[in-house]
Amino acid sequence: MKANSRDAAYNQTTFYEAWRLTIQRYGIYNPYTGRGAIKGLLPHGPHNVRDVLATHILKRTGSYEQASYAIQDTAAMVASHYGRFLQDKAALAAKILNQVWEAA
Repeated sequence: MKANSRDAAYNQTTFYEAWRLTIQRYGIYNPYTGRGAIKGLLPHGPHNVRDVLATHILKRTGSYEQASYAIQDTAAMVASHYGRFLQDKAALAAKILNQVWEAA
């Protein structure tokens, strides 16, 4: 279905197709082209944005609180639901400290 400015309405199917194409092109990291945002991200529908956002922030920062702000929920809920994605806290702390010492 080709849409133009006169007929740009989406239905459930066309929105999902547009979403999936966008994620495949820009969301999933492609090591051959260097395009994409998140390594290891798989194709997904729009209903998974909350999960992707929470786990990505949790992996990058190690903070339940920051992930909870991003998805507008509590830190306790993020810890219980997404906590399995958090890397070893000691390794994360060591990485942060190493970055601080390198910058100094």
